[in-house]
Amino acid sequence: MQALRQFLLLPLVAALALAEDNSVESMAGYYCCCSSTGVPSCGASLHNLNKALRISLQANAACTWQIQRNENKNIRLIFSYFKFAPSSSCETESIKIYDGPSTNSSLLGQVCNDTDAVPVLQSSSDSLTFLITTNSVPFTRNFFVFYYFFSPETKIENCGGQLTGPNGTFISPNYPAAYPEFTYCVWHIQTAKNTKIKLEFQDFFLELDQNCQFDFTAVYDSVTTNTGLIGKVCGRSHPTFESSSNVMTVVLSTDYANSYRGFSAQYTSAPLPAPVGPDPFLTCSSDSMKIVLSKSYLASLGYSETQLQLNDPSCSPVVTDAVVFSFPLVSCGTIKKDDGQSITYTNIISPSANGNIITRQKSLQIIAKCKMENNSTVEVIYIAKNDIIQNTSAVGRYNVSMSFYNSDSFSQAVLQSPYYVDLNQTLFAQVSLHSTDPDLLVFIDTCVASPEPHFGSLTYDLVRSGCNKDDTVVTYPPLKHYGRFKFSAFRFLRSFPSVYLQCDVLICDSNNANSRCTEGCISRQKRAVSSYMWKTNTVVGPIRLKRDLRSADHSESLTKADAEETPNLQQYNFYTLSFMVLISNIIIVIAVILKHHIKHQAGYSYQKIQSSY
Repeated sequence: MQALRQFLLLPLVAALALAEDNSVESMAGYYCCCSSTGVPSCGASLHNLNKALRISLQANAACTWQIQRNENKNIRLIFSYFKFAPSSSCETESIKIYDGPSTNSSLLGQVCNDTDAVPVLQSSSDSLTFLITTNSVPFTRNFFVFYYFFSPETKIENCGGQLTGPNGTFISPNYPAAYPEFTYCVWHIQTAKNTKIKLEFQDFFLELDQNCQFDFTAVYDSVTTNTGLIGKVCGRSHPTFESSSNVMTVVLSTDYANSYRGFSAQYTSAPLPAPVGPDPFLTCSSDSMKIVLSKSYLASLGYSETQLQLNDPSCSPVVTDAVVFSFPLVSCGTIKKDDGQSITYTNIISPSANGNIITRQKSLQIIAKCKMENNSTVEVIYIAKNDIIQNTSAVGRYNVSMSFYNSDSFSQAVLQSPYYVDLNQTLFAQVSLHSTDPDLLVFIDTCVASPEPHFGSLTYDLVRSGCNKDDTVVTYPPLKHYGRFKFSAFRFLRSFPSVYLQCDVLICDSNNANSRCTEGCISRQKRAVSSYMWKTNTVVGPIRLKRDLRSADHSESLTKADAEETPNLQQYNFYTLSFMVLISNIIIVIAVILKHHIKHQAGYSYQKIQSSY
């Protein structure tokens, strides 16, 4: 009977979904059209509290949608379906989302053909803009996007959270009653190390749609919702998912109509299978990428070190006890990707062609990614059904240093430490990025001075959010891998022996004309968050006044003279003491003799006289 009810209910759900689909298409659909000149014209200015858009674009389009409404709320924008031209890249086709009323606002994110997620972006205010550009390839691009205004303070019971036990359960809001409209919930699951997660939905009932555009659940093989999408599901089913590591993220997103029961889910954890030989090892630096493979691991797959190659076959490994691929980030066929918030360098190790028509070996593909950001290192290994794919990613760091220079030519660095200067002397500072990637730009965001090397509570702003806070500071225009500025030696050095300088540095893609590195000073009224790839800080110091150097030299000379005079003084004091002891002894002897003599005379003077009576 239960199966019969589900069978009869499915056509009804499909009909409702089709009705909403047609409603969205007729009421909210925006299609790119062509003017009499043949130039694509599209986009719109939207002021609704919520709206769904079905967008269809052809080649050579550049369409801008602006969302703005006088609301004390934020905007959530969801691209639940997107289809770009095949083989397009982020450089040729993309959706760029800006946190503000125009494309001059801060870049929130970017969606491309290879985006491995359901993009969900949130504004910081009541305005948001997105721009869709397409290349010249003849193809119909289709997108479905909806947005709504929401209050971040609003909390929904059973909506998301952290799950850390070895197993557990969670449900959608209001389950088994209908879930609320405009719901966005995120559950982060993390189990013990060296385990994997199995997720099962015992009950699952969301709005039915062929592409799950309206209400959907997305599952990620990752700690975030930015990458690692395993699947997106809706309708009625009992889906199951399995992670490749001890982390998994689950998302529930709903629109404004046709709410159903939601879901009840359970997860369990199990040990990961033991690896065959040491795992591939990846290290990333500012200049290069290094991949180390064990021979035993390759042998277990039926390969030798002579059968592997990078994207560029001319880059050969160094073979010793292990197989080592080491190469600069911008060589050997490495693919560079700018996703609006970070830079990722990717290369692939795969078997070289042997000229045979067939093979009985397992297909091996090792994908190495260096992602330049400040997150923790992530390594992911998973096995597909037919092919063995070893996917290893690591977070790298750009090598940044800061030095003082003798002049504004920045040709000769100051090597002495401490750096002794005159009060009000002009000091020239340069932040240098050491990288082989020529398309990077350095921007000095903030610089503070402190008399303490750990930068405690006492600090002084020189630069803040790209704005000069000290009257003597002069910043130079960005010059690729260098950020430069000058300032006068601080007056508060009179009260402290040393001063240290710490600068927050942003690194951007120089090809992005709207990055944070090109915006310059951002006032406090504007939101100081924009597109940059990487952020770090660097410290230089100490700086000291030359009068402290002279005082130190004078103190040192006095100390040395005192040290030389000390033996003579000690010898003089010894002779003086000996002489005084001798004189004291003589005086004591004389006193004893005199006393004895006086006593002897007194005996005769007081002798009793005999009486004559």
